[in-house]
Amino acid sequence: QVQMVESGGGSVQAGESLRLACAASPYGGTTYSLYSMAWFRQSPGKEREGIALVDVDGTTSYAESVKGRFTISKDTAKNTLYLQMNSLRPEDTAMYYCAAEMGRFGTTIATLTTADFNYWGQGTQVTVSS
Repeated sequence: QVQMVESGGGSVQAGESLRLACAASPYGGTTYSLYSMAWFRQSPGKEREGIALVDVDGTTSYAESVKGRFTISKDTAKNTLYLQMNSLRPEDTAMYYCAAEMGRFGTTIATLTTADFNYWGQGTQVTVSS
């Protein structure tokens, strides 16, 4: 099991950058390195969508909407997941959530849904104005 807390959200202008962090606290005998980690986001009236995944073997994948602008990374020594977001757009406005699941998915974020992850942070709001 793992508990997670996101930080780093805020309000920015279009074209600016933000870095989100997700601090994880594994418990019950598990270790952070055993988890595949992802970022999801949810806008009002829309379903929560997966936008970036780092699999337990380090493989990354991105939704087409953020590819080339966002970078997911994981610092195992600090038990922290990051999402570097560059060239932000108004349509990136959403609540951003980190998610974790033990084991390797062996697929891309495009094929995964919220049902594939058992552990979630509380979310951090990102607002991008034009």
